[in-house]
Amino acid sequence: MHHMRNEKINQITDSTLVIGVDIAKETHYACAVDDRGRELSKSWKVIQSRHGFETFYTTLRAFMQTHQKTEVLVAFEPTGHYWMNLARFLEQRDIPYVYVNPFHVKRTKELQDNIQSKNDSKDARLIGKMIPHGHYQVPRESDEVDQDLRVASAFRERLMGDRISVMNRIRRWLDLYFPEFSTVYKELGAQAQGILTLAPLPVDVAVLGAEGLREQLVKQGYKNVSRNRMKALHEAAVQSIGLPAPARMARVEIHCLLAQLELYETQLNELASESVELAKQLPDFDYLVSVPGICELTVAELLAETGSLKKYANPRQLIKLAGLTLTAQESGKSKGRKKLSKRGRRRLRALLYKSIFPLIHHNSAFNALFAYYKTRERNPLSGKEALVVLCSKLLKILHGLSHGETKFDAARMVRDIPALLAEPVA
Repeated sequence: MHHMRNEKINQITDSTLVIGVDIAKETHYACAVDDRGRELSKSWKVIQSRHGFETFYTTLRAFMQTHQKTEVLVAFEPTGHYWMNLARFLEQRDIPYVYVNPFHVKRTKELQDNIQSKNDSKDARLIGKMIPHGHYQVPRESDEVDQDLRVASAFRERLMGDRISVMNRIRRWLDLYFPEFSTVYKELGAQAQGILTLAPLPVDVAVLGAEGLREQLVKQGYKNVSRNRMKALHEAAVQSIGLPAPARMARVEIHCLLAQLELYETQLNELASESVELAKQLPDFDYLVSVPGICELTVAELLAETGSLKKYANPRQLIKLAGLTLTAQESGKSKGRKKLSKRGRRRLRALLYKSIFPLIHHNSAFNALFAYYKTRERNPLSGKEALVVLCSKLLKILHGLSHGETKFDAARMVRDIPALLAEPVA
């Protein structure tokens, strides 16, 4: 870690002009400092427009000439999306830029003037002064496939949020007009949606009857329509305590919600297919999907967060990126309990955690390792702790598969744990 920090510090020389930029929606603030963090100017405004960016570029060149600097480095916080337009403009002008962690900026703001106050001008100065001390990250190199995957992953997450919102609205509608429906259909699957389309209100189900509703569903192409379930739904409808709804508008509302849900599910499926096709263009895709229990979409989502794993020299970089490093508060003889730093990409960490469950069920090596972590004599782990450790183990394995250009081997995975070698792992 210190070696990497020293390398970053060495990149800033006495010929480097550092520009700290505080990003906003319409008006950014910028401040120029030298390699020792000394301010070379007051903070100035940068308008989010073509003219504003051209003026910013002209100002940079003027500062370089005035202070006899041959290199320039722009730094900003990559929060939100407003920084992307400026980053694109800098790339077109061959101006290098780096990121600073927003959390670091927040934590060090009192070093400027010993005051907790925050403003755009102050943040621009603080960002600029963090760079000579090596507190920055160099943007990951990414090609068009990486960028498309990243955009697709973020868009898919937003669509999933919209889908959940619509499903919650459907459940609210059911709670009002047909609360007994959820006792027969626990999930809003295809058949449940079909029933709500044909007979949304209890009175509709009562009029059709159990056999009539079943016949209508079969005509619509639904398979395995249970007579017992239709009978239970009919009995629930007859005894329903749902509100006496204005029938016309209640039906219109549920039909609109079901149409939205169908649209989101179609879009999510199409987007998942597109993401997988993009991920297949990366060199390590075939090696990563060789792990039993990991589907193609999971690999595509992971590569969207990390890019090709070949770009990482050490798996610890991936573990840190996911926020899976351990931290502890220690002072003198007092030693606090270790916990996750969670200083990394939230989506990557969540994806890893969710992917561990199918791995345990469908991958004998991971299942054996999970059991070992929980039952070993020395320092046994709880179930959740074992899951988190397996997340880091998964990243190490995927990194090894990518760099070794090899397929998954269960026996090789457990060969370093003698307790697991007693029994053959399929």
